[in-house]
Parts: sequence; C-alpha cells; structure tokens
Amino acid sequence: MKPVTLKQIAETLGISITTVSKALKDYPDVSKKTKRLVKELAKTLNYKPNAFAVNLRRSESKTIGLIIPEVVHHFFSSVIKGIISQAETKGYLVIILQSNESYELEKKQLDLLISQRVDGILISLANGTADFKHLENLMIQEVPLVMFDKIAKIVNCSKVIINDRKAAYIATQHLIDIGCKRIAHFRGPLLPQNSIDRFLGYKKALTDNNIPYDPSLVYILNDMSFDEGTFYANQLLKDHTDVDGIFINTDLVAIGAITAFNKRGIKVPEDIAIIGFSNWFMSSVISPTLSTIDQPGFLMGKTAFKLLYKEIKKRKKKEPITFKTVELETKLIVRESSKTEI
Repeated sequence: MKPVTLKQIAETLGISITTVSKALKDYPDVSKKTKRLVKELAKTLNYKPNAFAVNLRRSESKTIGLIIPEVVHHFFSSVIKGIISQAETKGYLVIILQSNESYELEKKQLDLLISQRVDGILISLANGTADFKHLENLMIQEVPLVMFDKIAKIVNCSKVIINDRKAAYIATQHLIDIGCKRIAHFRGPLLPQNSIDRFLGYKKALTDNNIPYDPSLVYILNDMSFDEGTFYANQLLKDHTDVDGIFINTDLVAIGAITAFNKRGIKVPEDIAIIGFSNWFMSSVISPTLSTIDQPGFLMGKTAFKLLYKEIKKRKKKEPITFKTVELETKLIVRESSKTEI
C-alpha cells in the first residue's frame, strides 16, 4: 500500500493541501474544527509525514553514510554499534555499506552516498585503496568526512585512530619479556596504514632488544581470515623449526593459528607463544585463551560519530572547521597463549 499523502487528505475533506499541512502543524489561522477533522482522518489513514522531504527543505537528510571493509569482523561490528548508539540520540539514520576491501567498490559507494545527499560520511579504507582522489574530491565538495581505523594520513580530514605502532611494539615486547628469541609476524597486506604501523612496531621492538630482524619470519596475509591463520601456521612449521613466538595482526588469524598448532601437537605457549590484536570475544574462549591487544571498537565508533556530528553542525552554521585526530588508548590483555612469568 502506498503511503497516504497530504493531497489525499485534502481531497477527502474538500480543502486545500496548504490547509491540511497547517492543521497538522497547529497553525493558529486554521479553525479548531478543521484541525480536528484533519487530525482524525490522518490518524485513521495512518498518515506519516515524509521525513525526507521535510529534511530536504531544512537542507539536511538526517542520514550519514558508513563505509567499512567488512561487516562480519568483530572489530567493525563493535564500531557499527558505537556509531549507531550515538546516531540514534541525534535522530540520524546510518546507511552501512561494505567495500569488501575493494578500492573500486569503495569509490562507487562514496558516489552513491553523495547522490543520496547524506549529511556526512564515516569511512575505514579498503586494503586495496592506494589512490585517495575520491576522498580529496569529497573534501572539495565540503561533505563532512571522518576516517577511522584504516586511514590515509595525507587526506586532510578528522580521524579516529589508535597508535598501531605502539600497540604492536608492546605486543612484541611482551613476547620478548617472556623469553621469546625468534618471533614471527603474521602481518596484513602491504597497503593499509595500520598494517604498516603494526609491522614497524614489531620490527622496532626487535631492534631495541638487539634481536636481529629476519624478513623470512614475516608472512604477508591478504584476507586476514581463520583459514589463512591455519595455512600460515603450518607453513611456519615447515619454514622454521626454531620460532618460539608469533605476533599476529588480528585475533581471527591468531585463532586459526592456534587451531592448527593444536592439531599438530604444538603446545601453546610452551612451544610457541602467540599474541593477537583486537580482543575479539572468541579470544577468551579458544583453548588456550589468546593474549591480545584490546582495540576499543565501540568507543572508536562513538568518537567518530561525535566528530562527524560536530562538523555537520558547524558547516550548517557556516562556522570554521578545525580537523582533529583523536588517538584512543589500547591495552595488553595477557591470557594463556603467552607465558606470564618473566
């Protein structure tokens, strides 16, 4: 059934559309009788105002766009919850799109959101994004934009991040502190900034502790999946028999690695200690439980929306915009997959 319109109410009552509109808004120049008749009929017909049309008249859509690489990942699902929790308090709807780590799809989705006249956009970049013209064009059009997690440093907009390099350093240092000497790293693809920074944090921790960096101990993963975790864990056992620790870029991969080691009879942490990244809920139920870096996804989502909302309001009032980069704290969660005694 099509939505009831003001025109239908007006024709039924034999009055003008303007009078119907005024009656619903309690204008004083409309009689009480007419207001009562209009409101009763509107209720009977289940009339709902066209929010989109109303918002367009106000030069706002009360929607924002959100582009993330994948929805199923625990971290991004937490981010979504954080964004929606804040958006609802401000009366905003969130259009959620998944780029599937594709640069081309990301560009198309950005164009789609602009065509839908969203008031602002939140984005975590796809692994395949190496060119940022589509984002720079967005800034030229003065569409409010906030990047989070996977960002482009050269794009001048507000951002919400963690210190990936510091967090990776702490994770690797923990493995060194418990006695690991040959530490492998399962890293993400070459392009994302957070993957680069986590690798650099790992490498610096080795250097600072006079442990030679061995590039053959670094494995580049593309999908960052459970299956890749099992595959590269088995590959590591073929390539190196002396590895005693692994820093892994995300918990899902780390859980795949633990599963592979369990099947092969490799004891964790006695033979190989493991630390992951993100603190997915599964990290506390896998056996052995997984040590990890806690990445505050929910808080990141809340913070990103708050930054975007402030910019939307400032642009509407034609006030000057100052871009901010907010860095959230992370922490080390020590569980069974790494020895706690030093």
